Amino acid sequence: MPTSPASVAAAALPVQFLDRDHSILAFNERVLDWAKRPDVPLLERLRFLCIVSSNLDEFFEVRTAPHLTAFQANDSKGLYSVESFKALSAAAHDMVARQYSLYNDDLLPAFEREGIRIVSHGERNPAQRRWVKEYFEREVRPLLIPVGLDPSHPFPQVANKSLNFIVRLSGRDAFGRENDIAIVKVPRVLPRFIHMPAHGKDKSRLFVSLSSVIRAHLTELFPGRDVGQFSQFRVTRHSDLAVDEDDVKNLRTALRQGLEQRHYGQAVRLEVSAGCSEHLASFLLKQFNLPSPALYRVHGPVNLVRLTQLVDLVNDPKLFFPGYSACYPTQLQPGESFFDRLKEGDVSIHQPFESFDGVLAFLREAVNDPQVLAIKQTIYRTGADSELMVLLREAVRRGKEVTVVVELKARFDEEANINWAEMLESIGAQVVYGVVGLKTHAKMLLVTRREGKHLVRYAHLSTGNYNPRTARLYTDISYLTADPLMTADIDNVFVHLASQSRLPKLHHLLLAPFQLHHKLIAKIDALGEAALQGKDTRLVAKMNALTDEDLMLALVKAGQRGVKIDLIVRGACMLPAQVPGVTDNIRVRSIIGRFLEHSRVFYFRCAEDETLLLSSADWMNRNMLRRVELAWPVTDPVIRQRIIDECLVAYLHDGRDAWDLQPDGSYLRVNPPGDQPHHGAQAALMARYTAPQHQDK
Repeated sequence: MPTSPASVAAAALPVQFLDRDHSILAFNERVLDWAKRPDVPLLERLRFLCIVSSNLDEFFEVRTAPHLTAFQANDSKGLYSVESFKALSAAAHDMVARQYSLYNDDLLPAFEREGIRIVSHGERNPAQRRWVKEYFEREVRPLLIPVGLDPSHPFPQVANKSLNFIVRLSGRDAFGRENDIAIVKVPRVLPRFIHMPAHGKDKSRLFVSLSSVIRAHLTELFPGRDVGQFSQFRVTRHSDLAVDEDDVKNLRTALRQGLEQRHYGQAVRLEVSAGCSEHLASFLLKQFNLPSPALYRVHGPVNLVRLTQLVDLVNDPKLFFPGYSACYPTQLQPGESFFDRLKEGDVSIHQPFESFDGVLAFLREAVNDPQVLAIKQTIYRTGADSELMVLLREAVRRGKEVTVVVELKARFDEEANINWAEMLESIGAQVVYGVVGLKTHAKMLLVTRREGKHLVRYAHLSTGNYNPRTARLYTDISYLTADPLMTADIDNVFVHLASQSRLPKLHHLLLAPFQLHHKLIAKIDALGEAALQGKDTRLVAKMNALTDEDLMLALVKAGQRGVKIDLIVRGACMLPAQVPGVTDNIRVRSIIGRFLEHSRVFYFRCAEDETLLLSSADWMNRNMLRRVELAWPVTDPVIRQRIIDECLVAYLHDGRDAWDLQPDGSYLRVNPPGDQPHHGAQAALMARYTAPQHQDK
């Protein structure tokens, strides 16, 4: 495995990078802003609130354990320390408090105005209480097993992010003992919200939360005992799987065993009801070996993520965004052979404005074409229910040579990927797991077809994932080509991943961890040299995250030499913008819209010479040095200009969904001057691809 390229020479003036974890929280602040906007449909506001909660769950599961460990060890120096834990904890507590304030003070009253009510126990009339009791007895109680704690019944294993109750009891148990603490674990199979029928003339849509149903009937779970203090609680655990690949014989088996333990990793956060007593809170903190700053008292359900069930239960069209149906890719004609079309030139698909169905249609034609001999594909995230995987299975059944590079370590998709790998292996596909120590994050699909006496290759590359569901929600670029040199490069990469053989020289592709990092730095440095010579230079790069120090130093140096740099970074960005005398020539903006910005597009211009790269890689150290990633040039001038216009220019002029990074690391939402109307890049692209000229596509 190659080593990191030599560090970039120090910039003329030093730069103080921003903190990565706080930058991640700042990204979630921008997502939370969508939940605050009164112009956003109500159920979409709730959905954005749930997205923030889901993001925070993953943040705690993946990012906070080192800070917590340092705090508990009283470490005062280094990246992880007592102070880093305190600062991160304070920021997280503040965000959680504002989430629940928004939920209680804004969203719930707004739902009431729409005739949607979540009815608490205290608000239920006698008929509603009878209905809830019947539901509890029929659907809930048979699945609950309260555990009274004593020497023979120690504190039970509590799974990551599961709903539980802690109860303090008075009186004696059946054996005359005074054990006063009990735990009630709530099975995940139970819905967190239940539709309750309205009675009489009440036309409201009524719902009850599972936690309130259980809370109302806790005493019935402990006959003969008095229930005093109680609280719902949820613990979040460190969940980033760590497997020593050099020390395992079967990575798939090792990961499956690791998945079994993921739900019971190190506790990093404890959530309880706001009214939880100090006695019970202290008891739980001790059980989970957590300090008091890791305790989060919440005014509502301990898991806001599960409110997405309410979104599905209400299902009122006027409370959602207007429906959007992606048009068929505009460079393609339905029913036209992909093999014929790609002989004419490359094709780009801008998802989700254009449909992912074009990609599925390409694979479907390859599977059904008797002249196609082989299909090779990488799988990173495809989901548990994927038409794409069904097509690969059909290709094997039809006798084609199918090779699939499955990334087993795709975070939180490990189990689905293991299951797909086992299924494909069982029917005769060649399944490989990439390179030891590296994640295969590149998105490639290669089709080899017999045409007369020749074998011809056709390929699909993508900035995103082969997941039909997220393809409707994420902005990405799909790229189809029959270019002989490009497809030969892709074939060489597949051979390299399967055989671990030395990678031959590539014609067009840039591959991490081999060339991509230092080639990007070289391109940035070349612009800086040109700017020193007085040439007109420009760099625009769009990505999900910017945290690699060598790349950031190269950008700073190029900016100080006169290169005009615009960075469109959706999430974490450690490079401060517009710092006087240091990063004056660097602007950073983040676009948070209806769709998740996911495409990676890199533009370099020196005078009239333009280079446009598409990539699967963000500018992070892990992507450059610990993953298999691809970047490839767009050589077709028409496609290149289209991508520049749609993915870069449109976003640099976004006046609705854009946030500009300030020198201190804060973000300021962009507002157009005067009475200028608000224009959003995503809204403009949706309008473009639903215009009349595309309706028949």
